[in-house]
Amino acid sequence: MAGLLYRLGRFSARRHWLVIIAWVVIMGIAGVTYTLFAGTISSSITIPNTKTSQVQDELADKFPSANGGNGTIVFETKNGKAFTDTQKADVADFLKGIEKLDGVKGATSGFDTQKQLDDGRQKITDGQAQIADQESQITDGQTQIDSGKQQIAAAQQQLDAQKQQVAALTGAAQSAAQAQLDAAQQQIDAQQQTIDASQQKLDDGKSKLADAKQELDENARLLELSKDIRFVSSNGSAVIGTVQFTKSTFEVPADTKTAIADKADDADISGVSVYVSNDIAQGVPSILGPGEIGGVIIAALVLFLMLRTIIGAAVPLVSAVLGVGVASLAALSFSSLVEFISVTPVLGVMLGLAVGIDYSLFILNRHRTQLKQGMQVHESIGLANGTSGNAVVFAGATVIVALLALNITGIPFLGLMGTVGAVAVFFAILIATSFTPALLSLIGMRILRKKERAKIGNTDSTRVPNKPMSTWRAVITLVAGVAVLGTIALPATQMRLGLPTGASESVDSSQYKAYKALDEEFGAGQNGPLLVVATLPKAISKDDVTATEVTIGEALAKNDDVKAVLPIGASKDRDIIAFQVKPAGGPDSVSTETLVKDLRAQDVTVDGGKATLGVAGNASANIDVSEKLADVLPLYLVVVVGLSLIILIIVFRSFLVPITATAGFILSVMASFGGLTAIYQWGWLGSVFGVHDPAPILSFLPIIEIGILFGLAMDYQLFLVSGMREAYAHGASAKVAVQRGLHAGRAVVTAAAIIMISVFAGFIFSDSSTIKPIGFGLAFGVLVDAFVVRMLLIPAAMHLLGKSAWWFPKWLDRIVPDVDVEGAKLERSHPVAGHESTHTGSHALPVEPDAHAHESGHPPAHRA
Repeated sequence: MAGLLYRLGRFSARRHWLVIIAWVVIMGIAGVTYTLFAGTISSSITIPNTKTSQVQDELADKFPSANGGNGTIVFETKNGKAFTDTQKADVADFLKGIEKLDGVKGATSGFDTQKQLDDGRQKITDGQAQIADQESQITDGQTQIDSGKQQIAAAQQQLDAQKQQVAALTGAAQSAAQAQLDAAQQQIDAQQQTIDASQQKLDDGKSKLADAKQELDENARLLELSKDIRFVSSNGSAVIGTVQFTKSTFEVPADTKTAIADKADDADISGVSVYVSNDIAQGVPSILGPGEIGGVIIAALVLFLMLRTIIGAAVPLVSAVLGVGVASLAALSFSSLVEFISVTPVLGVMLGLAVGIDYSLFILNRHRTQLKQGMQVHESIGLANGTSGNAVVFAGATVIVALLALNITGIPFLGLMGTVGAVAVFFAILIATSFTPALLSLIGMRILRKKERAKIGNTDSTRVPNKPMSTWRAVITLVAGVAVLGTIALPATQMRLGLPTGASESVDSSQYKAYKALDEEFGAGQNGPLLVVATLPKAISKDDVTATEVTIGEALAKNDDVKAVLPIGASKDRDIIAFQVKPAGGPDSVSTETLVKDLRAQDVTVDGGKATLGVAGNASANIDVSEKLADVLPLYLVVVVGLSLIILIIVFRSFLVPITATAGFILSVMASFGGLTAIYQWGWLGSVFGVHDPAPILSFLPIIEIGILFGLAMDYQLFLVSGMREAYAHGASAKVAVQRGLHAGRAVVTAAAIIMISVFAGFIFSDSSTIKPIGFGLAFGVLVDAFVVRMLLIPAAMHLLGKSAWWFPKWLDRIVPDVDVEGAKLERSHPVAGHESTHTGSHALPVEPDAHAHESGHPPAHRA
């Protein structure tokens, strides 16, 4: 690889205009493909085959009217008073305009919904009063019938006595008396029939009244379950508008959401503020805002302070920007075929800028060192590309492998993020090893300052340490460093995962204002209502729907933290019944997470068997995504740690060095997680980092951070410890070799780390609540890994290990390939600088050879 890169560097140096123009053409092609084939970018994070998606699929199949997602628009009077009739009419007109948008099934005003609920409650009250009146009337009627029955019974008894007396008579007297008795009996029978008819009518009335009373009682119980659900605030100053989409919220096109948000921003309702909630207003974060640009400016300043030339500082920046441009445009060209979430291209830019600057800097720094020693320009470019460039390729490959390994999680959006990040790193490597050499050739000797050019060929050899650190210092450094990082990592034991809510957004944003208005006026649970679907053991009749809703609804209400239950309806086949459940806590609260799990585990007994419950909705989906990511995190960590050990064993031909490197990586990651938890979950230093409402940590951040920090940690490990290995191989004692390797690599690693921290830190102040913690986690992780782990703990550990650090079985040494990361063989084949008249503009500077003197056999690799 070193020889190939050497030839590539020489070619790029000789044909610099060809290489530069070729990359510009590639950039143009990428721009054209982006223009032709780019699709929309989604703001939603979804994972297939979760419990939420299974419920949504079932609804789509059997209950399509309840499947569409919902978005919330909050209307609030500016003076805090109740809405006027004119304002109510304007709200209704605004929502009618929303209904005309593609993808919107309907838009309902909270005034209408609240009126329906209030009318329903009033009907229940009126119905109960009517039933009470009817029951009173029935009671009075029954009393009258019972009185009539008593009168008829008395008359019958009297008539029967008369019949006995007539029976004693004979002749004409008996016949005349019998005729009178028969007439009286007919009259009594007629009265009895009237009484029986009245009784039957009254019994029928009782039966109907009982049915009506039962139905009214069931409806009253349902309304009682939903009494805490309101769509107009109690003081009348806020109202909820509900937008129902034709698809689930996560599948709604970004264009539809953007159109709704734009209409809300432009709404002209006198005295009323209009806010869209987070499920509508989730937008695509800007790739380069003020914070990100500030990070790049700091990186430029670091480059200038290190190189002391503007043109030299510009080379890594131009190379990184070109790489980011090509990678981003190329990746986004596929966004019409694969669903990109909003954070994916931002992550690519973040990584591309950071590693692009660093990788170009490594090659540039080596080239400058060689020029000062008297090497000719083209030869120096080739050799820098074959040595430091070889290390760049290897280090970049470890980052790429770690990012591509995200695909093993089986989570599509996470795998795509890793792939796009890997593409950014891949182009950073290509640019660093081809475009950067071309620029260096074009610049020529101007890459050095005038004073440096004046001393070419006369520079002294770099002094290298011959005295190791003290053992006590190594022990104290190691113990103190581990203790400090362990303390910083402690909050990570309490880390919770989740997705951003409106509370995480900027306090000036529509999402935040909507979230707070709902929280204050309607309760925290209004920001994350749950859709609960009961699958019945068998289909029920129409007459049994309400009773079944009551049975299931009351069972749901018995769960802790359920504030209200509102029935939505039954499917066409009446084998599914859906409910809206308002939890007591917000969508990211522990209580809501517990409630979702309790509901899913609950069995409700209904006529015919048990109903099973499924839960969907935005809050449920967020919980499922976070749970899925938490489940795959250990697997990914094992894969990355195992990969780390294998790579480092091959590179350093040692067992203990990889173990210490991996242990240091784990310390860095855990410390970074601890910092994230303390700041973003607990709210420590919230005012500094813009955390106004602490919340769970972004669910996919731990996995992303493990992948990226692993690659970057291996970069610094490689550039520092390989110098130690070479010093030891060239005869230095193990403890002295530690100091020499650290001395050789710390300057360039320090600059590279500061640059990377600056770029990542710029994203901390992004407008996006998703990007902020990613920027902090990576910046803090690099800070800890570079300056604490790699420059303090690893040297201390290597010192204490001594010769045993480099122990490696001979039989394994014969099997393991020699990767020659630093290109030492290539360097030995080009030991002396050549003679060349190097042109820098109109000036020709003679370059004299240098003897390349090395103290104690220390090779020229890794000189800063």
